[in-house]
Amino acid sequence: MMPGLGTQLRHLVELLDGAVEEAYALAGLRYRPRFTPVVRALMVCEPSTIGQIAEAAKITQPAATQTVALMIKEGLLASEPGPVDGRQRLIRLSPRGRAILPQLHECWKVTQLAGESLDASLARPLSQSLDEAIAALGVETFGDRMEKARTRLSGAKAPATKSTVKKRNTGAGKDAAKKKRTSGA
Repeated sequence: MMPGLGTQLRHLVELLDGAVEEAYALAGLRYRPRFTPVVRALMVCEPSTIGQIAEAAKITQPAATQTVALMIKEGLLASEPGPVDGRQRLIRLSPRGRAILPQLHECWKVTQLAGESLDASLARPLSQSLDEAIAALGVETFGDRMEKARTRLSGAKAPATKSTVKKRNTGAGKDAAKKKRTSGA
């Protein structure tokens, strides 16, 4: 049996992240690949809120929250209360985080060259396929695609997903549902 798409993606990430994490260790860094999108976001705009980091890094807010917490624990980031709302935290690179930037840049260059080498060894560059897959999922989510697949398999109407529930609870669909409830139908 062929492994599923999710299994293949997880395995690919394990292979890539494992090698990158090893390169960081060889460079004498206590640093994980998952930290990189956060560091890159802060290099562009510092300080930033968790929400701003998540948006810039193209990761979910829960993932940003977890990663930032780990990075604060490792001493790579610092957190301070926001000027208007003390509950909002402003995140910035700590002095230690800033001090390792030259080593990180070196590791990132090596990683980029290794990625280019991988792309060159494939019939179709992985980076291009990933860009196309991300763009296609921006047009039609994987959840919507799964809903269509369920419909094709069952020949009946598929169960609602979050995106279809949102669509149904707006505009004419919302009015029709309200009329149906009030008419006792």
